Amino acid sequence: MHSLFDLTGKTALITGSTRGIGKAIAEAMAEAGANVVISSRKADTCDEVAAEINAKSGGKAVAIPANISEDGDIEALVAKTEEALGSVDVLVCNAAVNPYMGPFLDTPDEAFDKTIAVNVRSNMKLCKAVVPGMQAKGDGAIVIISSIAAFKGSKNLGIYAVTKAADAQIVRNLATAYGRDNIRVNGIAPAVVKTKFASALYEDPEREKAIAKSYSLKRLGEPDDIAGAALYFGSRAGAWTTGQTLIIDGGWSIEES
Repeated sequence: MHSLFDLTGKTALITGSTRGIGKAIAEAMAEAGANVVISSRKADTCDEVAAEINAKSGGKAVAIPANISEDGDIEALVAKTEEALGSVDVLVCNAAVNPYMGPFLDTPDEAFDKTIAVNVRSNMKLCKAVVPGMQAKGDGAIVIISSIAAFKGSKNLGIYAVTKAADAQIVRNLATAYGRDNIRVNGIAPAVVKTKFASALYEDPEREKAIAKSYSLKRLGEPDDIAGAALYFGSRAGAWTTGQTLIIDGGWSIEES
């Protein structure tokens, strides 16, 4: 079974990979043998995480900082990845923002534009940059981190939920367009995972307890709970899976209201 999840010699580019879900995915892929690119806005943090991975994994981690809200940074990120490790075999679009929580129609224009730019437009730009290399090899995997918010109405997640629903549709569109090139495109939609990004949703102990109670497994997610699914989608194990967005929510969506 190990061979199904083997990524030896593959190049994996993971955005937002210095903490939380992105870091857990990078660690899992490095342990599976991949050469991983650690990327976020801060160079020193990227260097630290790459060093951690290199110290314990068989894979090779390279730090390439980038602000994915900037087209130039996206182009440079992919170019530097190709220069250091070769063309991208696995792209994980994990970086996201949520600058506003509240009713959708009250979203400030600046927050609206920023959320669209990072959560939707940057994913399209990243995919556009790596797809030609995947086409040339006749192989590739793209994983976009969506959210359970994409599948439920929300009073306060507003524009964030809209962008995550868009990500699920990007998955379907790209899977349809590039399946003939053996490029698989899938998404992961987590519920609340205990990361700094989602801390506002659980930092109050009573609120965390209430959220956990609504999940079948009676706990919030951990970053490693998501990493395995990304490894599946990026490896031979997921070779006949495309166009899907996998909900990983501890059973929340199946519980009675």
